[in-house]
Amino acid sequence: MSTKCDGCRDGAAFDLPFSMAFQPIVNITTGAVFAHEALVRGPKGEGAGSVLGQVQEANRYAFDQQCRVKAIELASSLFDPADDVKLSINFMPNAVYEPRACIRLTLATAMKTGFPLNRIIFEFTENEQLDTNHILHILRTYRDIGFKTAIDDFGAGHSGLGLLTHFQPDIVKLDMDLIRGIDTDPVRRTIVKHTLHMLEDLAILPLCEGVETADELAALKDLGVSLIQGYVLAKPSFESLAVPVGRIPINPAA
Repeated sequence: MSTKCDGCRDGAAFDLPFSMAFQPIVNITTGAVFAHEALVRGPKGEGAGSVLGQVQEANRYAFDQQCRVKAIELASSLFDPADDVKLSINFMPNAVYEPRACIRLTLATAMKTGFPLNRIIFEFTENEQLDTNHILHILRTYRDIGFKTAIDDFGAGHSGLGLLTHFQPDIVKLDMDLIRGIDTDPVRRTIVKHTLHMLEDLAILPLCEGVETADELAALKDLGVSLIQGYVLAKPSFESLAVPVGRIPINPAA
């Protein structure tokens, strides 16, 4: 299967084998799995760094395309088609030269596997300097096609608030540095509380990632957060779907 697309500049192939692990995103209000995020791993489960360290400007496009294909193919074999659980895929904005041209392989893979487009979330990390008009063009195009969109690591990047003035994604994932120790840190609690209010006003779903302790989980529940991702619930599972542990503080009446 070709990893080229019309309108994209020539680049090197990405020949290093890799696979994916999946980490669940859980709605702690209902106890249901909302989505699984696909995370790059080596072919035998090695850490992401063993693969990402080989990504360079010349092969970035090919790698980004292969990640999408691998994530969708694995998810289609693991997910229950009767559920509405979503698949979250990380993408590299700087690897997308023209959104509609460079999405063709993704669409072909989804069609081949029968994976519904409205169950795919494309998330990007704002940890590198990006051209705002370029990323807005990508996000708007993806939404028009039928994908969900998400900003990852919100609060740690370059232009999160500025981007929200032009485009409101479906989901914003609060950076783990805002979450770490929130149960004992009043400053973090205040920042997260007001960020949650802002996202609610903008009709954006907040998701808190990197939650590692039961106390952090309880503090976030007290703040009204429903979507949680982190080791306190489940670690990524290589080429399989992790089952969240029984520490979800479900309280539908709250």
